[in-house]
Amino acid sequence: MSMTRTTTTARLAGFMACALLTLPLQAQADDGLKVGFVSTERVMRDSAPAKAAQQRLEGDFAKRQKELEDMAARLKAASDKLDKDAAVLSDSERGRRQKDLADQDRDFQRRQRELREDLNQRRNEEVTALLDRANKVIRQIAESEKYDLILQEAVYFGPRIDITEKVLKALNQQAAGK
Repeated sequence: MSMTRTTTTARLAGFMACALLTLPLQAQADDGLKVGFVSTERVMRDSAPAKAAQQRLEGDFAKRQKELEDMAARLKAASDKLDKDAAVLSDSERGRRQKDLADQDRDFQRRQRELREDLNQRRNEEVTALLDRANKVIRQIAESEKYDLILQEAVYFGPRIDITEKVLKALNQQAAGK
């Protein structure tokens, strides 16, 4: 059996298992099971805390980003000048400038990598904090409105069970109350 066929068979089996598992849920839904769905992507994009976190990140890293842009412009200017002057420079002067340019480029690459790493780490911290806040709000809504199940990932959900607006409203109120 080929790898593709095995994967397809495994996916089909998984789909069938999920379909069979939802049959009891459907039967329970008719008996009063209260289910909700929250779009995590919308919460991460549209909530006031998400927007505030994005602004904080941009503000915290704007200076370093500007420094890198300036450094890149200086490197390009130095490289262009070296290309222009190469014909009239002595071998030793051309070699010295090339070495200086290579050193500056390595420093630029290092700083750029550090900025990306620091930005990714901070972004992950902000996302984790926002998800924690959102999950607390979701739990509060679930308990106060007596939901039996709230999903955050789904292939399909009907608008009747979408409670994302409630979660966004609660998160925005929390942010405004701070």
